[in-house]
Amino acid sequence: MPDPKSIDGVLVQWGDRLFYPGNRRVAERPEPRLRLPPLHQRAGAIRRRIEATVIRRAPQVMVKVTGGGRGMKAIAAHFRYISKNGRLEMENERGETSRGKDALRELADEWRYGGSLIGDESPRREAFNIMLSMPRDSAPPEIVLRAAREFAREELEGHKVVMVLHDHQANPHVHLSVRAEGADGRRLNPRKADLHRWRETFAEKLRGWGIDAEATRQGTRGIARRYDALWQQRARAEGRLLRDRPAGQLTPASRRTLDEGRHAWSQIADALQRSALAGDQRLAAGVRAHLRDLDRSLDTEREMSGPHRG
Repeated sequence: MPDPKSIDGVLVQWGDRLFYPGNRRVAERPEPRLRLPPLHQRAGAIRRRIEATVIRRAPQVMVKVTGGGRGMKAIAAHFRYISKNGRLEMENERGETSRGKDALRELADEWRYGGSLIGDESPRREAFNIMLSMPRDSAPPEIVLRAAREFAREELEGHKVVMVLHDHQANPHVHLSVRAEGADGRRLNPRKADLHRWRETFAEKLRGWGIDAEATRQGTRGIARRYDALWQQRARAEGRLLRDRPAGQLTPASRRTLDEGRHAWSQIADALQRSALAGDQRLAAGVRAHLRDLDRSLDTEREMSGPHRG
């Protein structure tokens, strides 16, 4: 009979690569003799992530940086946009709410003078615009707002925040405007790893309110899809994009990510298949089905990209 510890070890080894790609938050004040959870607990967490991804296919959260203001003129315009010119309720980082045109003006003044002065125009980004959302009908608007509020308190501590819920469209979402400069003078500069962690945090907050939510990367889910940056979309529309890549064709780095994900899933499937536990056998079958889907995605992508190579 296979050693359960060896199976758990494989799950942790390859599951960490799939679900925790180097984006874990590091504690600012680590406690002495800090230890990782026992192996069986870590393996249990991986099993839950596997089930959510390949069995339940839990709804995926979206956390997207949609832009940012280079100066108070652009920031105030975004305040007006997300609040529908003051008609929707705005909430700040202290949980205080307001609405109306007077509140918009007061908010803009607070941001302009609340730290280093922000002029009407600035050579650098003075704010980041973030949108948090869930797929349609997967979470009530009020829960999305509560999770977004908890997300902001954890991930954006020390920064001025304006938060507005939009529940009048197909899927409820929350717009967050974040002042780039924090209370300690440090500036927010989100990178790819930060976005991964932000998705994890938002999904965790939703789960805390009883919502089935996941934050699995596209490569882990086996989705062969490439999104153009905003500048690429505009350049293509204007005919200014040189050496354009055909729509849907992946970069070599994206193809490597899919290949690496497939290898990790294969190792996990083999380990689960060796287990004597019925639950592991069920997960193994789900992972095998996921691998078949992934192979079809890879085959489709190769067919799309093949004629353009050379």
